[in-house]
Amino acid sequence: MTVNANPDAGVNTWRDLPAAQQPDWPDPEALRDVIAELESYPPLVFAGECDQLRDRMASVARGEAFLLQGGDCAEAFDAVSAEQIRNKLKTLLQMGAVLTYAGSVPVVKVGRIAGQYSKPRSKPTETRDGVTLPSYRGDSVNGFEFTPEARTPDPQRLKRMYHASSATLNLVRAFTTGGYADLRQVHAWNQDFVRNSPSGQRYEALAGEIDRAMNFMNACGADPEEFKAVEFYSSHEALILDYESALTRVDSRTGRLYDVSGHMVWIGERTRQLDGAHIEFAARIRNPIGVKLGPSTSPEDALTLIERLDPEREPGRLTFITRMGADKVRDRLPTLVEKVTASGAQVAWVCDPMHGNTFEAASGHKTRRFDDVLDEVKGFFEVHKGLGTHPGGIHVELTGDDVTECVGGGHEIFVDDLHQRYETACDPRLNRSQSLDLAFLVAEMYRDQ
Repeated sequence: MTVNANPDAGVNTWRDLPAAQQPDWPDPEALRDVIAELESYPPLVFAGECDQLRDRMASVARGEAFLLQGGDCAEAFDAVSAEQIRNKLKTLLQMGAVLTYAGSVPVVKVGRIAGQYSKPRSKPTETRDGVTLPSYRGDSVNGFEFTPEARTPDPQRLKRMYHASSATLNLVRAFTTGGYADLRQVHAWNQDFVRNSPSGQRYEALAGEIDRAMNFMNACGADPEEFKAVEFYSSHEALILDYESALTRVDSRTGRLYDVSGHMVWIGERTRQLDGAHIEFAARIRNPIGVKLGPSTSPEDALTLIERLDPEREPGRLTFITRMGADKVRDRLPTLVEKVTASGAQVAWVCDPMHGNTFEAASGHKTRRFDDVLDEVKGFFEVHKGLGTHPGGIHVELTGDDVTECVGGGHEIFVDDLHQRYETACDPRLNRSQSLDLAFLVAEMYRDQ
């Protein structure tokens, strides 16, 4: 059970430090009122569930499991529909089934879901036709429309984020425990994908293996409960610290602090300053923590992050999510992995092949090449194979919808196609077909380890 946090319990120590990427709220009193209200709201997740995920992530860190983390670049309030949530979950379940079978390894399934409503920006303002307004920072802060009214940060949106996250989690829990996630059903979806995919022949052998294994289990009369439901956890970037600290509670079992806005939270590349507020906040909570590491990360940075966030060297506590770019991963990652491994720390290493591979197409759309995404994952696996360490997972921006935001893939999308269904508010996402292409290809890589 979790109870409301005592402000003196350490949850607000971050307020004494510089906090990057925070909104410039125009009305401090209105913000205080919203924070007070959020502090009275029930938890979205429970401390025991966070502990369970930390145990699962310990298996990833020890090389006994693989993390599949994926979902929207930025969730939107107008996308909290049953169909959109179901499609996203369906895609992740399909990817998980492929990876579980091909790697003969448990797959820990974590969504970028039910809280990913805030986005860091490279510039605080945006200018169009001589008009300068605050940048869009996600639906939790302001609106996407380029008007002064929409772009003014509104703390009432933090309450909308809570309620949207609550509705999403309710549906995800129902889907994952109510029969929708039954492994036989998920496998049938994959059979349909293979049958209709241009890459289908490549995947047909693997799908056939899964089919024979399922038939064998059925013939033996095996019907384990594990086939009928799935463990699924929520995660998001802990960006807006007023929201995260308002949803931080004292666990009545242990007296420790948990951020009950999600099971796992991560610190982004733009907010991981060692002397900054985000690292201080993350150091105080008991959740599993992720940190994004870009190509400029030094081994000293990584080791200091371990000292701050995982002083007890607890497997499952800390995940390093590397986002190097396909052209840099083979050069920059080995030294980091070597130095961290030599220190004795047992972190989970996860590849984010999305954020280092973004470019602007001639049409003006921000996009990514599927081949670059795939190449960064290949480089990630090559580095770990060379060092004898465990490639712990992938962290992917994806959607279950048939968008046209990233170029390439089996159902190939060309630059000239981007305008057809370019629906993201921030970064380009893999669509369902590209996500499943990636899962089959990653499964092949994992087998080769």
